[in-house]
Amino acid sequence: MELLLTPAHAQLPPSPWITRFGALLQALHAQRPQRRALDVACGWGRHTRWLAQQGYRVTAVDRDAEALAALTALGPAVTPLHADLEGAPWPLPGQSFDVVLVTNYLWRPLLPHVLASLAPGGVLLYETFAWGQHTIGRPARADFLLAPGELLQVCEGLRIVAYEDGYESDPARYVQRVAALRPPQPAPSEPLRLPLTTPSTFGAAG
Repeated sequence: MELLLTPAHAQLPPSPWITRFGALLQALHAQRPQRRALDVACGWGRHTRWLAQQGYRVTAVDRDAEALAALTALGPAVTPLHADLEGAPWPLPGQSFDVVLVTNYLWRPLLPHVLASLAPGGVLLYETFAWGQHTIGRPARADFLLAPGELLQVCEGLRIVAYEDGYESDPARYVQRVAALRPPQPAPSEPLRLPLTTPSTFGAAG
């Protein structure tokens, strides 16, 4: 389930939770000859644009053909993919990505495919509505709201870099989010240096 988005959403800045991990992505993937990213249920592409700016070749998947058509202006760094993520088979079988990004979207049957798409050394950035949202607005169905701690359960086997589950007032919403790493293979000889950013340096989430 994704909220109904309009062309105006294309002008919104990317989520501060996502951009917070720009340094982490650079530290992990700077030496990769071709960095690949997947934006699941990308909508009008505010995060697709950000990923392309970070040097990734982005596959942007959504069911909204109009929104995807707007992304063609971004050039060869972005591959729009029209797909029904909830009523058809997973459109990218066997493919893996250095970044898998999901925002404002939850369809639980898709979660195994999302995780399977994460390459060794890849980072999952996931942020969407959580239990409690039904008391203040949409989405209101439990099917579309993460249960307390659910993303931690989903990411079992990954290394959790950051996790939050709570309430924000501007705009008012209950949200759960995670940044998680699939360990590189083979394992590095020294501990990974994973840059962290404190909340004060990236502002309130929007």
